[in-house]
Amino acid sequence: MIYLPIIGALALASITILERTVLRKRKISTRFFLSAAFLSSVIVMLPLLYFFWDVSPGAFQLKNILIFLIIITLSIFANLSVFYAFKWEKVSKLEPALIMEPLFVVLLAFVFSFFFAGLYERDPQIIIPAIIAGVALIYSNIKKHHLSINKYFLAAILGSFLYASELIVTRLILDYYTPISFYFIRCSAIFLLSLLIFKPHMTKLSSRVKWEIFIIGALWVVFRVIVYYGYLALGVVFTTLLIMLGPVFVYLFARIFLKEKLEMRNIIAAIVIVACVLYVVLF
Repeated sequence: MIYLPIIGALALASITILERTVLRKRKISTRFFLSAAFLSSVIVMLPLLYFFWDVSPGAFQLKNILIFLIIITLSIFANLSVFYAFKWEKVSKLEPALIMEPLFVVLLAFVFSFFFAGLYERDPQIIIPAIIAGVALIYSNIKKHHLSINKYFLAAILGSFLYASELIVTRLILDYYTPISFYFIRCSAIFLLSLLIFKPHMTKLSSRVKWEIFIIGALWVVFRVIVYYGYLALGVVFTTLLIMLGPVFVYLFARIFLKEKLEMRNIIAAIVIVACVLYVVLF
């Protein structure tokens, strides 16, 4: 179970690159892409429902239905904010903003732990290393010549905060679903709402673009389902800390397979993140 969040981190890195390719190079509108990506996720999960579908009666209590609606709202605005930023700005310039999501999750989990006992960790031995790792991750991606505080950068920060908020709120009702069940209902609801609200114009796509969008949808399923399982089995903050190992593996693979030169800030950040994870796991 402890290795799953690492797989999720690698899936998320792939999603970022593919989304940028589709939105910028394929000239697809943000609204159409939002609908198409969620439809892809729904299609991917359909055959899995036979094995993993389960929703307990508690999910249909009024309080939990309202929480679910809040999650849907946060998700729609988070996706639109990030897709808008991707559409008009380079990923390298947005990375410092996008990489703030794990830190937002950790900080929000700490705040929520005072109001919802037992659902979020408050142990300093987990919280403090997670915050240190989150700061190190942001530090590794800040470059002066890339740091441009414009409306696209702010949109990416807003998207990261909304994504983090959605994940934190999700934990409130996640016990009533299997991860597959929850993500299927969530994606289906967002897909239908996106059709009603945005009325995206159908775009003629090449087979290559269709497959790219389908793969993005599949990767989102992998990432989110792993995160949900992690939240239930390992805890919100611990899962988030493990996911922060993703960039460390990206640095390592880039050096080994692509022969890319690592900057000192990347090496320092990698050492700090690994040290934080090892501290929590071993002590």
